[in-house]
Amino acid sequence: MLKKENLLFTAWAASFTAMLGSLYFSEVVGYEPCELCWYQRILMYPLVLILGIAIARKDIKAAVYSLALSGIGGLISLYHYGIQKIDFLSDAAPVCGRVPCTGMYINWFGFITIPFLALIAFTIIFVSSLLILKRKGA
Repeated sequence: MLKKENLLFTAWAASFTAMLGSLYFSEVVGYEPCELCWYQRILMYPLVLILGIAIARKDIKAAVYSLALSGIGGLISLYHYGIQKIDFLSDAAPVCGRVPCTGMYINWFGFITIPFLALIAFTIIFVSSLLILKRKGA
């Protein structure tokens, strides 16, 4: 059974990796984020700080905040991935700025896109946070 502190670290590591990945894609490779990517960043970046402080203070109550932020971020990522990969969603997708949200800078193995990577990170954070809260009494 995983300890709550390890789950907290897992959530932090996922948020930190996602932040570094998004910064790599935009600042090193030069991919300009679309509007939905910005929303996902707005929800991911604070998690690095919140979870980092929670680890330092051994404050498992921070899982409440990470659960909420990762849940919302995961829904945005899922929608973003859907408008990239599902035809009827992409046809009905609104224009969302200078960079189209339906565009795919990467498409590794035919299914791994940037919103998919964000969805994986948000899912890891969400599940870790949920497990921490379920074991609160333990």
